[in-house]
Amino acid sequence: MCQPIRVSDEATDPPVCVLGLGLIGGSVLRAAVAAGRTAWGYNRSAGAVEDARADGYDADTDLEAVLERAQRSGALIVVAVPVPALDTVLGAVEVHAPDCALTDVVSVKRAVLDAVRGHGLGARFVGGHPMAGTSQSGWAAGDVALFRDAVWVVGTDDGVDPVVWGQVAALALDCGSVVVPAAADEHDAAAARISHLPHLLAEALAVTAAAGGDLALGLAAGSFRDGTRVAGTAPELVRAMCEANSGALIVALDEALRLLTEARDALADSGSTEELVTAGHAARLRYENLDRWEITDVAVGEDGWVERMRDAGRRGGALRARARFASAGTR
Repeated sequence: MCQPIRVSDEATDPPVCVLGLGLIGGSVLRAAVAAGRTAWGYNRSAGAVEDARADGYDADTDLEAVLERAQRSGALIVVAVPVPALDTVLGAVEVHAPDCALTDVVSVKRAVLDAVRGHGLGARFVGGHPMAGTSQSGWAAGDVALFRDAVWVVGTDDGVDPVVWGQVAALALDCGSVVVPAAADEHDAAAARISHLPHLLAEALAVTAAAGGDLALGLAAGSFRDGTRVAGTAPELVRAMCEANSGALIVALDEALRLLTEARDALADSGSTEELVTAGHAARLRYENLDRWEITDVAVGEDGWVERMRDAGRRGGALRARARFASAGTR
């Protein structure tokens, strides 16, 4: 049985157990192994497991055996399954590996946090979300370099275990990412705007273009290709992420629809698109010139560290090196 993690264990790197070997989970397994971690994975599909094994990775379809191994070795478990499969996987973790540190790489955080707490696993859980991906899916789409220089959100909710937090952040860094601390609800509000809304806009653009027939599609070039890239994602994956974040996504959709309606009305009334085009250009430049500064003044475990990390994340801060832990006297 895993022993409870103590603050004095903060420098250790536990083995990594990845549950789900699709694009993201498969890339986590690859990157963890490349970083020198002992790591293995589970997938329900035998085909994905066979492919992973053929590529030299340790993988199995036996969820119980994989989790019991995690329990024995004190592994950090990474949940990498779609939201609809969460309850089944978390139920197995609850039974077979309840003492292990737990994180995830799912694109919504509140739904995962609520599910984890519902299975009594909240004390050892720190959520995560690498902001990287492609429109492809499955083990074959994975890439050891997928997370290199990408942002990896590490959940920074009240009551989070500082040592588990440090272990999750260390895994993200080992995979080549920079770490941005954020609470679940703040992450979901942001992800609705920069991830989930773009998926729906891409779908709408693709449908609108297709309605113009083969001539319209035949004329399509770079702007259409870039604007609809994520419409190539498997529909069930898009639905899972968008529907699990419906509240925040509706807010973002309402804002986008208001902007488009105002642009339509301005074009009809005055023949001008100036307001939206100018504002959009400025917003894009702000994104391109965002100054992501390094968080160096917060020690994990010190008084008030959770709120200080969250505040740093809100202001554009990120960790590029392993977190500094508070000394025993300052905790």
